[in-house]
Amino acid sequence: SRITRRAPPGAPVRSGMDESKPLKVRLTFSVILVGVSLLFAAVVTDHWAVLSPKVEEYNATCEAAHFGLWRLCIKRIFMQEQGPKEKGCGPISLPGEHNCSYFKHFTPGQSSEIFEVTTQKEYSISAAAIAIFSVGFAIIGTICVLLSFGKKRDYLLKPASMFYTFAGLCIIISVEVMRQSVKRMIDSKETVWIEYSYSWSFACACASFVLLFICGIALLLIALPRFPQNPWETCMDAEPEH
Repeated sequence: SRITRRAPPGAPVRSGMDESKPLKVRLTFSVILVGVSLLFAAVVTDHWAVLSPKVEEYNATCEAAHFGLWRLCIKRIFMQEQGPKEKGCGPISLPGEHNCSYFKHFTPGQSSEIFEVTTQKEYSISAAAIAIFSVGFAIIGTICVLLSFGKKRDYLLKPASMFYTFAGLCIIISVEVMRQSVKRMIDSKETVWIEYSYSWSFACACASFVLLFICGIALLLIALPRFPQNPWETCMDAEPEH
């Protein structure tokens, strides 16, 4: 004979899955898409940092620079007399002749500058390579989430959450490498740059890290099976006795 277990009177009937789970996944995925968009914007643009040399003469042109993961852009700006607190060339938003080059942060000159050029290129290549890994993880995670919308494919949410978390970690590592690159350029006596500031591409990268990392963990928590909230839920899941 089979013994049937029944829930106590007034106990809520447990469904096979949490009905609010699809809504939570879609809301989290919407925020993740914002983070992925910010990630792509940071990777493809050239406004991670702005560098400026000391201005010696006014009513003349000076060269300021802004760069990203792939290019360094030099802008020749006509400078007039500045305030007492302003010593550099800029701001970069002023009109001027614009010239960009790939991975040429410095022009090799004397032999003493060659090591500085090589080191700086290594920083740039490292930051760009890590950013590519971040983009790859984000793309794979997005594919997994889209496939999970099909029936009985919720198991894809767990690897997707890990891919998004890895993407966030990679982009913040790229940010730190770029920050060290800027610091090295400013501290070096072989360069003319004396002032720097981080621009909107840098902010996009930092914001994408926050969104991807936090939402990746949130997606993992959503994908985990729900723990029973009442004692009779565990009893109801047990196999019937014969």
